[in-house]
Amino acid sequence: MKTAQDIMTQEVITIRPENSIRDLAKIFTENNISGVPVVDDTGKVIGIVTESDLIFHNKRLNVPAVITILDSFIFLNSPEKMEKELRKIAAATVNDILTTPPVTIKQDTPLDVIATLMTDKSIHTLPVLTESGKMVGIVGKKDIIRTIL
Repeated sequence: MKTAQDIMTQEVITIRPENSIRDLAKIFTENNISGVPVVDDTGKVIGIVTESDLIFHNKRLNVPAVITILDSFIFLNSPEKMEKELRKIAAATVNDILTTPPVTIKQDTPLDVIATLMTDKSIHTLPVLTESGKMVGIVGKKDIIRTIL
């Protein structure tokens, strides 16, 4: 059975957390990719940003329903969820919309495990790390589709 090592893309495009949302959009469009690992100064993967995160940035804010009882406000939705949505909508940098911690795989992760992980967790981009945590590649949904050919 094939593993991540066999199907991964070795030339990984990355982005820094301080990069702008505009920089991210440019990377997606110029490279025809749907996800980018976010790395720190040392090259360590600290998160991942996808097209979905960028689209979420442009969505309309849904104001949570509130009930007032005896001068008290009771939120029907989680205030933490609204705060998280506000941060993403008002985002100026990649750091504001990245998903952390990133879901990653090892070089010897079998193809069926990768496919299961992607479908069960709705993940489309998986950084491939060595045992020491160094990124050596990335597996995207297109890499898996290529194995069918």
